[in-house]
Amino acid sequence: MSTSQGAITCKAAVCWGLGMTLKVEEIQVDPPKSGEVRVKMLCASICHTDVSGIQGSPYVNGFPLVPGHEGVGVVETVGDEVKNLKEGDMVIPTYIGECGHCRNCVSGKTNLCLTYPFRITGFMPDNTSRMSCRGKKLQHTWTCATWSEYTVVNANYLLKVDPGINLAHASFISCGFSTGYGAAWKEAQVESGSSVAVFGLGAVGLGAISGAKMLGATKIIGVDTNEMKREKGKAFGMTDFINPQDSDKPPSELVKELSDGFGVDYSFECTGVPSLISESLAATKMGTGKAISIGAPNEPIVPFNHTTILAGRTLKGSVFGGLKTMSDLSIVADKCQKEEFPLQELFTHEVPLTDISKAFDLLKEPNCVKVVIKI
Repeated sequence: MSTSQGAITCKAAVCWGLGMTLKVEEIQVDPPKSGEVRVKMLCASICHTDVSGIQGSPYVNGFPLVPGHEGVGVVETVGDEVKNLKEGDMVIPTYIGECGHCRNCVSGKTNLCLTYPFRITGFMPDNTSRMSCRGKKLQHTWTCATWSEYTVVNANYLLKVDPGINLAHASFISCGFSTGYGAAWKEAQVESGSSVAVFGLGAVGLGAISGAKMLGATKIIGVDTNEMKREKGKAFGMTDFINPQDSDKPPSELVKELSDGFGVDYSFECTGVPSLISESLAATKMGTGKAISIGAPNEPIVPFNHTTILAGRTLKGSVFGGLKTMSDLSIVADKCQKEEFPLQELFTHEVPLTDISKAFDLLKEPNCVKVVIKI
């Protein structure tokens, strides 16, 4: 690593085009502009959205790009007009800001800030990049670009955390786990004594189970084709497990069989598999059931059984589980610091940044939940 006139030369994972294998390259990271900070990344992790983005997800806007939106690091350089952060602060990059003043922020109904929105353009809020390689500008994945030794982030998309926080656990709550947890807490607002079904028991699904348990759900059904997720689900509070491959019946019918024949009060679709959006809704009670769509499908238009929603059920979309970066993620981080979640159950594999290509093979292993990238 070297510095020149304020720019830093460091290693980063770069994807040069749709479906191309990641390459670890030497890139240049510019100093932060006004309102920005440069972060030295300490740890990152892989979310399945990163994989689908490289393969052509509609939520990634172009190439070349530095992937990664989960991670934790330390502030290395502070730009002008940054008042709430200083060099040495431990921070979590996020892809949603919170101004606290816009129409959405004050509504209490959504976490989607209008001033600091979810950006899929691949560039900073001023529509420029702070990263380059071989003379080409690199896109920042969702303003984060965490698979790099250094990154530049607008200060409004950073959450300061306790410097003693477990680095891997901090990375897990920067998206996956918190997205599921928040979906139960903020989006569905699961009620005590209620029943819940969670489709897909990756980090997001396990977060939804944890949130449902915290809110007092008494029946929490996990649905996954991977039998090894049974024990993972139990560790977070799951009461029942369904492997759809064990039956010819659709998953929604299997859920109903475990919930008095009527279905559950709430369901969470955490995979992005198009057919499961309708299944997750059909698994809820007629008239009152509520399904939260969390998983991001690779296609923007998916098939949907309209009769499921016509029968009075509610389907709601969710970004980052409805969590606000400052108001809500800070609470999750505090719980993480106090070890209120069994986040060690998520940590199954680790690779150095220089071997990041191996991480994609590890994701295919049946016992894999989260791959940590050591930076």
